[in-house]
Amino acid sequence: METFFDYLLEFFFIIAGIQFSYAGYRALKDKTNNKNIGTAIFWFILGILFIFGKWLSPVLSGLLVVGLGVITLFNQFGSSKEYIENVEKAEKSAQKHRNMVFTPVIVMAFSAIIISFLIPESSTTVIGIGALLSLLIAMLIFRPSTEEVLDETNRMVQQVGTTSILPQLLAALGLIFVEAGVGDIVAAMISGIVPQGNIFLGVTAYVIGMMVFTVIMGNSFAAFTVITAGIGVPFVLAQGGDPVIVGALAMTAGYCGTLLTPMAGNFNILPVALLEMKDEYGVIKAQIPVAIIMAVIHILLMYFWAF
Repeated sequence: METFFDYLLEFFFIIAGIQFSYAGYRALKDKTNNKNIGTAIFWFILGILFIFGKWLSPVLSGLLVVGLGVITLFNQFGSSKEYIENVEKAEKSAQKHRNMVFTPVIVMAFSAIIISFLIPESSTTVIGIGALLSLLIAMLIFRPSTEEVLDETNRMVQQVGTTSILPQLLAALGLIFVEAGVGDIVAAMISGIVPQGNIFLGVTAYVIGMMVFTVIMGNSFAAFTVITAGIGVPFVLAQGGDPVIVGALAMTAGYCGTLLTPMAGNFNILPVALLEMKDEYGVIKAQIPVAIIMAVIHILLMYFWAF
């Protein structure tokens, strides 16, 4: 069963790579973008990484990732303006389908949860399975033409832009930080501030550390390994904290930091692009009060529940 889902995960990577490659092809033909060459190369490189990543050498993969960085560093990535929305058609469709437009999203979320519960081995592929099911549902409801499907998927990929690679880069960054011994450095810094044996200050440092590091890295999973090694183990778990409760609350404490950072591009920057908001930090500003309140609740829960 695990082997099957490994192959299925690779299949989803290849599908994503094909879509990125198609975006590169469209970008190359796009005369409305004066940076279409750099944009096309960016998408082609990303497509190669997703399709052939399993078989590429680490050095070659690293060079290709550096190439992505060089393109963005020298501002050679541009957004496409070839897509012009038919407002009248969109409004008629919205009036016709009303709340049915949310059905594919709901199907994706619930199918992922149900499948992961029924088949634990599928955990790495449930998002892909849910996305595929939601696409099929969307096509049944809205009856789009093949051209419309390609246009809309390309439009979304182009609209997300370079933000699309943030999750992969941030996950890799977390591993690099652990290998570099950042956790030990954090522990040394905190030991000079938090008195040994003071549980409340240890818990507070752990929760705030998870928040701050997630803000920096944009990824709670990457922050968890570093901050747990540096703060969680010596200042919370070593004092008798329940590992299950402490670990769960530490991870969700990191999500409080996710609400506050543009580094969490798929949560805080992607909605700005998709909704065409004027304030690029509008999502983050709306989430600040929630993040602060939830952080305080996490400190209290961990202190009173885990000990």
